[in-house]
Amino acid sequence: MTYIHESDGWPNFTWNTQDLAQALAAVRHRQGRLLGRMEGLGFGLRTEASLTTLTADVVKSSAIEGETLNPDEVRSSIARRLGIDVGGYIPASRDVEGIVEIMLDATQAYARPLTAEQLFGWHAALFPTGRSGMHRITVGAWRTAAAGPMQVISGPIGRERVHFQAPAADRLAREMYGFLAWFNRDGDVDPVLKAALAHFWFVTIHPFEDGNGRIARAIADMALARADGTSSRFYSMSAQIEAERRDYYQQLESQQRGDLDVTPWLAWFLGCLDRALTRAENTLANVTAKARIWEFVNRQPVNDRQRLIINRLLDGFEGHLTTSKYAKIAKCSADTALRDIRELLERGILIQNEGGGRSTSYRITRADELA
Repeated sequence: MTYIHESDGWPNFTWNTQDLAQALAAVRHRQGRLLGRMEGLGFGLRTEASLTTLTADVVKSSAIEGETLNPDEVRSSIARRLGIDVGGYIPASRDVEGIVEIMLDATQAYARPLTAEQLFGWHAALFPTGRSGMHRITVGAWRTAAAGPMQVISGPIGRERVHFQAPAADRLAREMYGFLAWFNRDGDVDPVLKAALAHFWFVTIHPFEDGNGRIARAIADMALARADGTSSRFYSMSAQIEAERRDYYQQLESQQRGDLDVTPWLAWFLGCLDRALTRAENTLANVTAKARIWEFVNRQPVNDRQRLIINRLLDGFEGHLTTSKYAKIAKCSADTALRDIRELLERGILIQNEGGGRSTSYRITRADELA
């Protein structure tokens, strides 16, 4: 099996500009339109939308690698680092702090040249104990020959399937020098295509023993921030990639086993970005709707229990609200819960669902239902 990095002419990628032109133009138009809509929002709504996007980016980039992070910890860590008041901060684990540090360094300082030292710092932040799981790895440096061939493998022991083998360790310094020089050079390729190429190129070099996927996605986010010309993030490629994870890996493997014409990978990346922008537009609609509902709620005071329940309902409450669920969440008696609910019904903040008796349940009023 010959891999792309073994091809004559590597890494001089080629692609069919004409085949990509329509998709690229459409994505660039949608990026501009989304950023324009965000600029039209107040500072608070823009901040909330960006915080929501950055949280999804961190959580989903880790989920792609099979690692589950607590979204509340991630959100709190990002808010604390950016100086955003979220009404109290939640302590975050080292795993959360590491990936948050990487993502913010990539997106908030996007205009700064990317360096090997910066990548080493990102890698050290991902693996603060010097271990990946139970295994000790080289941290904050390119992988070495002592670690053996860098292979992407699946399947049980004895029947493993090698999906990809990265360049040998003795090539890494030269490979990464070329990659970084290209990444920091301006104007040679459209910034969105550059994000796609950088993602693929870095993950193909696979310069670290572990963490290459998360760092590749951070580099792509850095390139997309450069494309947008802003550190504010309103769409998440990682969230969309996680939703299409199987296809993502298939596309990578197919391209890494192919030739230097990377048109298929670029076309897939543009499609994925387009779907990420659709997701972002839905997020924007949700943020705007929540803001309108809170504006309605705050016309009159609500108590702390009611505020807690309203927040839960707006943040994706599973199932329907009942008196018993209210009492359990708000840590109050059933009588108090029922009294609170009746107040919210009278004010039009809650609506009673069809049915009654023991099955009586409630939902939050939608923004388009507000008086």
